[in-house]
Amino acid sequence: MKLDGTALRLTVLIGEADQFHHRPLYSEIVHRAHQAGLAGASVFRGIEGFGKSSHIHTTRLLSLSEDLPVAIVIVDTSEAVRAFLPQLDELVTEGLVIMDPVEVIRYVGRTGRDRP
Repeated sequence: MKLDGTALRLTVLIGEADQFHHRPLYSEIVHRAHQAGLAGASVFRGIEGFGKSSHIHTTRLLSLSEDLPVAIVIVDTSEAVRAFLPQLDELVTEGLVIMDPVEVIRYVGRTGRDRP
């Protein structure tokens, strides 16, 4: 079975070391997105990047960083994503939030009988 349509992708770019009440900020965002009933959220750890400080953070062996870039990606309807924004206002003090329209093609599990 295949489900598709338009949606809004919310990407939150923060540092891996960012915290909210002694908890990783990316984890707090994912848990709040789940509590808000959003369709899904994933966290991606970057291997290199820089932000406002212009200091490059990298995983290269000679310059290990404890604050690598992290991207939290959430995709849902425009209405659901926009309703979640006030939570980000509370959580994110330093970072970047990007929203862009996307076309979604979602595959859901098939039983053995449905497979070719």
